[in-house]
Amino acid sequence: MNLRQPLIDRARFAKIHIEISNICNLQCSFCPAVERKKGTMSVNDFAKILAQVGPLAEQICLHLMGEPLLHPHIHELIDICEAQGVRVFLVSNGVLLREKSIDTLLRPAFRQLNFSLHSFKDNFGDKDPTLYLKKIFALTDRAFEERPDLYINYRLWNLDDPRGSAESNLRMLRLVEEKYGQVLNGSIDVRNKKSFRLKNRLYLHFDTEFVWPSMDLPEHGDKGRCYGLSSHFGVLVDGTVVPCCLDKEGIMTLGNIHEQSIEAILASDRAQKIVKGFKKGILEEALCKRCQYIERFR
Repeated sequence: MNLRQPLIDRARFAKIHIEISNICNLQCSFCPAVERKKGTMSVNDFAKILAQVGPLAEQICLHLMGEPLLHPHIHELIDICEAQGVRVFLVSNGVLLREKSIDTLLRPAFRQLNFSLHSFKDNFGDKDPTLYLKKIFALTDRAFEERPDLYINYRLWNLDDPRGSAESNLRMLRLVEEKYGQVLNGSIDVRNKKSFRLKNRLYLHFDTEFVWPSMDLPEHGDKGRCYGLSSHFGVLVDGTVVPCCLDKEGIMTLGNIHEQSIEAILASDRAQKIVKGFKKGILEEALCKRCQYIERFR
């Protein structure tokens, strides 16, 4: 299937997150529990939302919180993406991979798949990851043959510091090394290099843990810049539009896409104040002032 190229040419945002479900099959220590009402987006609502935001984005990410493979109708959601010519970016813990879901993830709409390998150790401790990785390897092998254009990232975002040892990931790394015939350096410095090419368009990506912003945290200051509303924004499962992919509770609500057009929401006073503030290096929102991740942009 040929996807419509003009969509990307006129895109205003690199990525727009559509949270198709805020329910997850795991509970990772690095990913705080969602306090909002749990829900799954209907196929009809997804189609309506995508019709509005799809033309604005280079790619659509099918999550903000939650595990996208839990959605019971994800195959239908991809039908809609392909019909509208939308490229899809997906992040998954990979635990729910089965033959049917692998078939779905290899469809033409997908541009990039990210698998959070660090979620396995965080939830299953010292359990052997061989069977877990076997499913991810199976998808990757098929992608090499069927979708050589597809980017795949294996993520290990659990380093304690920028020059952290990968010791906690040794078993996982050895299996990856054996599979792809690579020898990876046990000591990683993500200040210099985060991504390591394994084969074709498959990469191993390292990063440090970070603390999610919360109104319960102290302020870090009111100076800083962020890519929220310039490179991305998010639509939560109930249609709430937020400026940032880390606003997991909808603290910075800009409006609801079921009640207003996305153009009206993005043109709202609150949205414009946030954008203008970032351009001046000023954090206008209370949640932004409590965001640790924003330090990475300085």
